[in-house]
Amino acid sequence: MAQYEHLQIYRDAFNYLVFCEHIAKDFSRYNKYTHGTDLRNTAKDVAKLIVRANNSADKTPVLEELRLKIEECKLIIRICKELKVFRDFKSFENAVNQLSSISRQAEGWLKSMRYKRNSQNQVSNGSNPIGT
Repeated sequence: MAQYEHLQIYRDAFNYLVFCEHIAKDFSRYNKYTHGTDLRNTAKDVAKLIVRANNSADKTPVLEELRLKIEECKLIIRICKELKVFRDFKSFENAVNQLSSISRQAEGWLKSMRYKRNSQNQVSNGSNPIGT
C-alpha cells in the first residue's frame, strides 16, 4: 500500500476536513444536519479519493472523480454562504481558500498524469515525446 501522508494535497484535504468538522458545529440545528452533513461528507470523500488515487495504478479516472467531488464541495459552500449558514465571512473565505488550494493541486496532479500517459504512448509508438 502506497504512503499518502507525505502528499501536500492529502495534508491540505485533511486540514480542510477538520476545518469543516469545526465550522459545522457552529451551524444552526437545521443547517448542521443538512448542509453541515453534506459539507463534512464531501470533505471526507475528497480525502478518501486522494488516498485512492495515490494507491491506483491508473490515477486519471480517480483524479477526474476527485475533480467532480471538489466541485460538489464548492457548490455546498456557495449554498451555505447564500443561506448565511457560516457564522462569519472569514469562515466562508477560509473554506474557499482551502478548497481552491486542493483544487489547484488536483488539477496539477491530473495534468501530470495525462502528460505521463501521453509521453509513454509516444515512446511506445516510436516517436519522441519532446517533439524534436
